[in-house]
Amino acid sequence: MDPVMNPYTPNAGAEPQAIVGRDDQLASFDLLLKRLARGKSEQSMIITGLRGVGKTVLLGQFRAKTLAAGWIVVELEVSKHDDAHFRREIASRLRAALFEISPKARWSAQLRRAAGALKSFTLSVDAMGNLQAGIDVDAIDGVADHGDLSMDLTDVLVELGEAARQHDKGVVLLFDEIQFLGQKQLEALIAALHKAVQRKVPLTLVGAGLPQIAELTGDAKSYSERLFKFPRIGDLNRADAYAALAKPAEDEGANFEEDALARAFDVTGGYPYFIQELGSAVWGAAVEAPITREDVENSVDVYTAKLDSSFFRVRLDRATEMQRAYMRAMAELGPEAQKAADVAEVMGRTSPQVAPTRAELINMGLLYTPDHGYAAFTVPHFDKFILRAIPELVVPAVRARKPRAAGSVD
Repeated sequence: MDPVMNPYTPNAGAEPQAIVGRDDQLASFDLLLKRLARGKSEQSMIITGLRGVGKTVLLGQFRAKTLAAGWIVVELEVSKHDDAHFRREIASRLRAALFEISPKARWSAQLRRAAGALKSFTLSVDAMGNLQAGIDVDAIDGVADHGDLSMDLTDVLVELGEAARQHDKGVVLLFDEIQFLGQKQLEALIAALHKAVQRKVPLTLVGAGLPQIAELTGDAKSYSERLFKFPRIGDLNRADAYAALAKPAEDEGANFEEDALARAFDVTGGYPYFIQELGSAVWGAAVEAPITREDVENSVDVYTAKLDSSFFRVRLDRATEMQRAYMRAMAELGPEAQKAADVAEVMGRTSPQVAPTRAELINMGLLYTPDHGYAAFTVPHFDKFILRAIPELVVPAVRARKPRAAGSVD
């Protein structure tokens, strides 16, 4: 069928033509905004889930809802950086938020105070105040200038929230890949949000990240479980998966036979990104509607090759030889979360010997820890890909340490 009319979007973070199976999270966000607007507190959210389940798409929906309410959005895709870089990144976005609340010519005293707090916040990193170009306000002594990230960020966000309230607006921080925040950065954000809740300012943080973020926030601040809900999203059930395939096709005047939808569900397991990838392949393979089971079958090889060459391969290419061996050993044990000791045994090593490799893979976002002592892949079906890509398990030899010269010291 016409490739120009292909309604499927197998791209990272791209909004699918039909958003299904996420009504609970969208309703929770609506409730959060409405309660904050009335000066009431409400638990915020950190959406958790594996790669490709639609976390970023949900953040996009939250953004649209925030803007429709006339509120300000502060977006950040988190990457691993030191605290100084984090200050610069968040400060540049908060600076933009100040101008969105009100044009500078109409700034209230509170907005000027928020700008002064932000200048203090950045001056602790950049003595020239380069990020504050165009904000000719003085830094405020004793506000956001403590040299402590948690205290400084709390001052800035509370002042910004107060300014937004004066202008009948609110601020929503939308942070993606939140598991990559450093411990101090995460602690600072949680502490700042906690103070914002206490002051009843219309400012909140909504995040998205891999499943371990719930544990990380608990480790950062014990009260985080009272600040956030941690809804986990995953595979779509059969009815929603059928809708995710059928509705976009119907919008373009095509339809699936029931047997074709059933086969597509078996192939994808209801995994949202895989549905988009298979739908795109099927659209290219089908000659006319209705789309049949045979059309789906004829698309499976193309679908698998596309995942192998892009979605899966980019993850494997980042890994070292030892990291690949660790993942190959995990794949040999099956798709479920695997115990560290069992993986080590398959590799012919002890758990302490391979523990650093496991930690590296978790730090890279290729594995996560659903339970203590266990690890799982952050994308489904990755075990099958690893078995295809690495037919045999080969564990690199342990390099022997060079003997120390006589009389040397450590």
